[in-house]
Amino acid sequence: MQTLSGITSVAHVIQLAVAPVFLLTGVAAILSVLINRLGRVVDRFRALEIKLSDAHESALDTAQTEMARLASRARLIHWAIGFCTGCALLVCIVIATLFVGSITGVEGGNIIAALFITAMLLLVVGLLCFLREIALATGNIHVVPR
Repeated sequence: MQTLSGITSVAHVIQLAVAPVFLLTGVAAILSVLINRLGRVVDRFRALEIKLSDAHESALDTAQTEMARLASRARLIHWAIGFCTGCALLVCIVIATLFVGSITGVEGGNIIAALFITAMLLLVVGLLCFLREIALATGNIHVVPR
């Protein structure tokens, strides 16, 4: 049977783990957006491939230019997904480390801090890749004056 101090200790660790769990929720939402964007890029690329088989010379250059831009976007989204997934994995390790440290009595503050800082850096890089992908996606939008 657990003592009251053991239960209190676990309850405290659960309180500490709440913030990283909310962070996981946010990263999961970002991953969902990235996956949807990647799906749209892939669908557009496939549509252009079908068009290329029937395209005339003038449309061929335009389609190939767009396909090159789509390939760059897909690469950036892929990197963003990788970095954000790495962030989520490190946050999970932070949460597990909190509980393992509580159970074993090992003070792992430096490890937890290093893991969390690394997770945040991965998230920042992932978001920068996402921002660059958005810039590529909107870079070829031209408003025609009336």
